Amino acid sequence: MPSDEKLLAPLLDIARAAGQEIMRVYATEFTVEMKEDKSPVTDADYAAHKLIVADLKRITPDLPVLSEESADIPFAERRRWDSYWLVDPLDGTKEFISKNGDFTVNIALIQNGTPIVGVVHVPVTGMSYYGSVGVGAFKRDQDGQASAIKVRKLIEGKPVKVVASRSHRGELLDGYLAKLGPHETVSRGSSLKFCLVAEGSADVYPRLGPTSEWDTGAGHAVVLAAGGQVIGMDGAPLIYNAKESLLNSHFIAYADSSRDWRAYL
Repeated sequence: MPSDEKLLAPLLDIARAAGQEIMRVYATEFTVEMKEDKSPVTDADYAAHKLIVADLKRITPDLPVLSEESADIPFAERRRWDSYWLVDPLDGTKEFISKNGDFTVNIALIQNGTPIVGVVHVPVTGMSYYGSVGVGAFKRDQDGQASAIKVRKLIEGKPVKVVASRSHRGELLDGYLAKLGPHETVSRGSSLKFCLVAEGSADVYPRLGPTSEWDTGAGHAVVLAAGGQVIGMDGAPLIYNAKESLLNSHFIAYADSSRDWRAYL
């Protein structure tokens, strides 16, 4: 398998190609189906899934792929995986349907339960956020211009910048924000919330509602590569593929570790 750093270039190409498939459907009068769990799915989800899985198999034929659109792999099989690809071909399907642009392509490499490489591509803008733990994090615009990104330190005397879900708020988050003190809140969809923390545009992303592992793997990797952390309610790092269910526990992604972000729970 290529080194983690050398995987980034082909992953960016794969994510961008998947984004083009998504935008092709986006421009049409597409239909929306409902899956068994009542979540929406479109032709764009399936087209991006098919492309990503085929291309990942081409560059890393020995690595398994766990995608939202092929998630029915028994834990008895999954638990044997040391390394695997974790994919959400279209994160933010609700945003895609409402055509607000806040949807992404997520591809992560998980190793021993930790995301170590991730790409988050934004089809509408052509922007890609990506990183490899130990190497660094970057963003690249639609013209291919790349720049390094990193999390920021808290700014003394300034309100905390919080990024929250556009589609999922809830009483737990409202309670957290009430205890946090002076803050500003920005609402975004999909894994873009992680990217705002990673690039230094936000300080914290508390997620006190449901997510699945494919929703978070790529953004989690970018935050780690940019110098941030993602922890569960117990303070331990959020881990992957450790149980039958693919639902995450509640978590907090943050930039500056000098504050105890769990103190407001």
